[in-house]
Amino acid sequence: MKFNRRLTVTLLCGLAIGLAAGTAIQAQQTKPPPAYVIAELDISDPAKFQTYAQQVPGTLAPFGGHFLVRRGKIEAVEGDAPKGFAIIGFDSLEQANAWENSPAYEAIKPIRHASAKTTVFIAEGLPSQ
Repeated sequence: MKFNRRLTVTLLCGLAIGLAAGTAIQAQQTKPPPAYVIAELDISDPAKFQTYAQQVPGTLAPFGGHFLVRRGKIEAVEGDAPKGFAIIGFDSLEQANAWENSPAYEAIKPIRHASAKTTVFIAEGLPSQ
C-alpha cells in the first residue's frame, strides 16, 4: 500500500510541475511584442523645449516607458539626418498608446508643439524570442 501511495504522490507532483512549466512557456509565448515611440525633432526654441524634455520622464514611469535614444549624435548614412531624434521603448503597443494619450503627457504636448517641429509615430517591434 505504501508503494501505491508514493507512486500516486510522485505522479501528482510530476503533473503539477508539468502544468506549471506549460503555463510558464505559454505565458512567454503570449507576451506582446514591444513598441517604440519614435520622434524626429527640429527644435526652434531650445529653452522652452528643455521645459518639455524635463517633464517627459515623469510621464513615462507609470507606463514602463524608457528612452533608448534621446538627442544623441546622429550620423547620416543615406539621405539627410534629422536634427534631433528620440526613441522611447515600451513593453507593448497598448502601453505606448496609453502613454501617448495619458492626461499627464497631453498636458505637456503643447510645450513641444510651441518649441519644435516634430514627427512622432509608434512602431510595433518584433516579438521576443
